Amino acid sequence: MTAEAPSLTAQRVAVRRAAHQLFDDPRVFEDPLALPILGSDEVAKIKAKTAGIEPHASRHIRAFMAARARFAEDTLIEAMERGATQYVVLGAGLDTYAYRNAHSHLRVFEVDHPATQSWKRKQLDAAGIAIPPSLAFVPTDFEERSLGEVLESSGFQTSEVSFFSWLGVTPYLTAGAAVATLAFIGSLPEGSGVVFDYAVERSALDPEQQLAMDALASRVARAGEPSRLFLSPRALEHLLRIAGFREIEDFGPAEIDARYFSGRTDGLQVAAGLAHLVNART
Repeated sequence: MTAEAPSLTAQRVAVRRAAHQLFDDPRVFEDPLALPILGSDEVAKIKAKTAGIEPHASRHIRAFMAARARFAEDTLIEAMERGATQYVVLGAGLDTYAYRNAHSHLRVFEVDHPATQSWKRKQLDAAGIAIPPSLAFVPTDFEERSLGEVLESSGFQTSEVSFFSWLGVTPYLTAGAAVATLAFIGSLPEGSGVVFDYAVERSALDPEQQLAMDALASRVARAGEPSRLFLSPRALEHLLRIAGFREIEDFGPAEIDARYFSGRTDGLQVAAGLAHLVNART
């Protein structure tokens, strides 16, 4: 990603979200806007590329992306039941929740790099997807400005219970930027929370998993977005406790498969070992 070009990682996530709508039955995550926001030309490319034999690695990544999106929106519902009135999508990419939001009382904030956000707005316009009044765009760079600063300047109320999704972002951050973001969320009123994914430390993987991680890291590095942050579950839980989170759930691949892919006959599942999903609440 550069100052002028949108994130290639965000583009690839959008492609896999669309592919899930096209090729997987039953779907883990229903997103009726995933295809329109990507555009007909890109959808045609997906159909052509995935028509043949698909590599297992590609299906595993798509499964994880579908599961984490579903998990975030499932957990958002729980947060609203606790009183959440604000939903912040960190590193939003082409996430479409704000344009499907049926809750008039829920304010949505999309936080992303300015170049990626500009690209998204062009995609929305081309698809004829209206920007709802409940949505605020928040352009920023996580490494350059604090999350609290940019949110408050966009109308975010720190006195209200809020929920955050932070998907596909933490591996590309410095430890300092990740800790600062978690500290801000952890300072919010009781009942607030965040769902995020993280890459586990390489030393915790077996040799086959290490090869898979190395291949993935090489691809994202070539896209200009190298992986920088790897965590152990124990160290992460300690960090979250210090940041102010009282309830923490950490789901590895086996737990994710049990929740979302049990009983499938098509073999769609998450790859073992590479990434975890966390639900943390204040």
